[in-house]
Amino acid sequence: MNISKYEQRTLHALAQGGAIHVVKDGRGKIVEVNCATRDGWRLSDCTLAIFNKLKKRGFIASRKSLPYRITRDGLAAVRAQLDNR
Repeated sequence: MNISKYEQRTLHALAQGGAIHVVKDGRGKIVEVNCATRDGWRLSDCTLAIFNKLKKRGFIASRKSLPYRITRDGLAAVRAQLDNR
């Protein structure tokens, strides 16, 4: 499956324990997304367009009004990356 570099980075951060927090307007429409890594850093590659693509493909989901996390399909789609700390 073709996944862009920015989608891959976002999925990799989520696979390591990150989450996507959304900001909604008064009507319930998502207007802003904030992707946080497990260490508390903000991922700037995660934009509203990337969020919508991942959500449409079913790679991320929110359960019980919690922040968005990676799904099993997302884990299967993410490629392994070397994590240099």
